[in-house]
Amino acid sequence: MSQTALPGPPGPADPQGEQERGRQPSQNPLQAGHRAGMERAWGTVVTAVYFLCLCAVAQIMAMYCPSGVWVLYMLNGYGAFPAAHKVLDIMEYLLSPLGAHTSGEEEAPLPSQGELWRMESLRPLLVTIFLGIVILGIGVLYCMRSLTPDSGPAPCDDRRQSVSRQPSFTYSDWTEAQHDPFDLESVPETPVFDPALDMRAEADPATLTLKPVGLQERRGSNVSLTLDMCTPGCTEPYGALLSPGEQTAQEYLQTASHVLLLAQLRSRALDDCALQTEFYETPMNFVDPKEYSFPGVVRKNRYKTILPNTHSRVCLKAADPDDFLSTYINANYIRGYGGQEKTYIATQGPTVNTVSDFWRMVWQERSPIIVMITNIEEKNEKCTEYWPEDSVVQEGILIRVEQVIQADDYSLRIFSLQCEGEQRSLRQYWYTSWPDQKTPDKAPPLLELVQEVEEARQQAPPGSGPVIVHCSAGIGRTGCFIATTLLCQQLRTEGVVDILRTTCQLRLDRGGMIQTAEQYQFVHHVLSLYEKQLSRPSEE
Repeated sequence: MSQTALPGPPGPADPQGEQERGRQPSQNPLQAGHRAGMERAWGTVVTAVYFLCLCAVAQIMAMYCPSGVWVLYMLNGYGAFPAAHKVLDIMEYLLSPLGAHTSGEEEAPLPSQGELWRMESLRPLLVTIFLGIVILGIGVLYCMRSLTPDSGPAPCDDRRQSVSRQPSFTYSDWTEAQHDPFDLESVPETPVFDPALDMRAEADPATLTLKPVGLQERRGSNVSLTLDMCTPGCTEPYGALLSPGEQTAQEYLQTASHVLLLAQLRSRALDDCALQTEFYETPMNFVDPKEYSFPGVVRKNRYKTILPNTHSRVCLKAADPDDFLSTYINANYIRGYGGQEKTYIATQGPTVNTVSDFWRMVWQERSPIIVMITNIEEKNEKCTEYWPEDSVVQEGILIRVEQVIQADDYSLRIFSLQCEGEQRSLRQYWYTSWPDQKTPDKAPPLLELVQEVEEARQQAPPGSGPVIVHCSAGIGRTGCFIATTLLCQQLRTEGVVDILRTTCQLRLDRGGMIQTAEQYQFVHHVLSLYEKQLSRPSEE
């Protein structure tokens, strides 16, 4: 998406920054509204006077000005002299006494040929009167429309698609309701986060602050729009010299924290404006495309600006280690709960050009599980079908489908992989109920999938590697799934959650994880739901 489409909320007051950006300080909303109302009222008065004058002039010229009537006849196709003759006749007719045209008899005689001619001559006058009424009506409608105030922008502004777009998930507020909103059999509806309607009065958009952490995150926060058009920021490899803004972004990601107790989690999940502010203050940590200025790399990226962070990227083994293209795949290692290294791999959905690289990574990393959170096509291709119907050989790896299990919201495929005499088992969970850049309509099925994948990971054979998670770009839905898994572990172990800290950790490993504010809000709702499920047995 282009940068200009949806920039972030306005930052704190900074006169010097305002001058640098060429913007004027915002006016008082009451004064601005009063001024706009006065301008609309003045414009309405001027418009009304204009149309009344126009209508009056048209009527006067048509009825009392012979030249005006003569022009009307000319426009109706009469010649100059016949039109003048008709005008003179009309004037004679109008100036003659009333008794000359009416009979004193009780029963009026039939009109003569001359009277019929005079009646026909009156038609242009009737047309003129009709046109005057039309002009007057248009003027009235125009004045009424000018009095109606224009629909202004939404309070949260139109500068971020993830804010202005209507969220796809709907749960009812988690309050003291008569029914149990967390009953898995009857899934409730979550609050709809429409900033234009749900903005609280005390949460004025001007108070939404964006931490001035440099160009990197101001650019990166626009990724909630079209992925292949957004402009990422700059992230140098660890150890490289960082600019002040980039250094500030790194410090924020390494130190930001907001621990939520159980009661705080429930209320925080419903505070949509606070969550949006927190989301936009967090740097995206995208990679500068200059980091990957190697020939042929562009063919291995689904989106040209969604690139793996350099320090944590997965490097494929190749016969020639110096051949960068043969070692490259758009994937990053992701730390697990407690900072455990290489617990997950977040990657893009394989393309036709990267299917073989994807299976090389699966075999090389000894991954026991693949979690796929995208459909093959969603308006356009989101992921190629990289698995076979029955069996196929990729890069010397024999891939065979052993079993397919269909659940309500996902399907499970069990593969057998064989290479150089070694055989392994691989499980692929394909979750199809999550639209791109949005959130699922129901949270319980996602929690069930998270728990099942975690159980399968715990039961994997010794020596198994990371769980591979991918959507289309490998940052939005992928980030939400991994964050939910880590935070569920934290909630079970510590009794608290730190969603902000987990988001920052994910973005340090792969830029842009948890792609939109709507997804960030959804993670809070899912954790609130999970906390309710954990506390239910103890309450009973």
